[in-house]
Amino acid sequence: MVDGTRARDLADSNPSAAGPQAGAAADNTLSDQERAAGWRLLFDGRTVAGWRGFRRADMPSGWQVVDGALTRVDKAGDIVTVEQFGSFELAFDWNIAPGGNSGVFFRVTEDSDAVWHSGPEFQILDNAAHKDGLTPPTSAGADYALHAPTRDASRPPGSWNRARLVVRGSHVEHWLNGEQIVAYELGSAGWTALVAASKFNKYPQFGRAPKGHIALQDHGDRVAYRNIKIRPL
Repeated sequence: MVDGTRARDLADSNPSAAGPQAGAAADNTLSDQERAAGWRLLFDGRTVAGWRGFRRADMPSGWQVVDGALTRVDKAGDIVTVEQFGSFELAFDWNIAPGGNSGVFFRVTEDSDAVWHSGPEFQILDNAAHKDGLTPPTSAGADYALHAPTRDASRPPGSWNRARLVVRGSHVEHWLNGEQIVAYELGSAGWTALVAASKFNKYPQFGRAPKGHIALQDHGDRVAYRNIKIRPL
């Protein structure tokens, strides 16, 4: 069943902003329309199939399926998709605990010891209670530490947020609850200058891989993800 908040979101959003969840009958499923458009599930709502720990072959036990959501319940480390992706549209719902922090990364490689050394991050955060929420470039929905969202479109902790991440070649878009809040070009002069002035300047591989894993971050807090779907572009 779609809750009232999500139903209003679907009704109020235009088709492109609504993304693949428009017309979906249930969580963690695909509609006929989505299948025809090339969408695939990355999480089936029941198992952790298709995921594993970063730089390990197994799935850490601290990530579990709880009430149809892939949930960080205990110390675990970051997890990644088994598959790698280059250009794609990713849809996912996220629900963070009060004061919590997490992130979704893309084009992650495993030639360094942290996902953020290579993969740019869609920030997942409780803006009101976490210190990162005080600075727009590290707030919910940001391209972490580089590009701030145009506004705070996040919902309070305990609420489900609907997100989309569009990566088409060098072009990247962040969408949150039906609004595009970030857009940038990997490798552009502006992006390169921002990276050079950031903590990422120590990692020459940052944002440079043509494809890689999608990663979910264990930042020490409870976070849940559901309706994780991808459409390769």
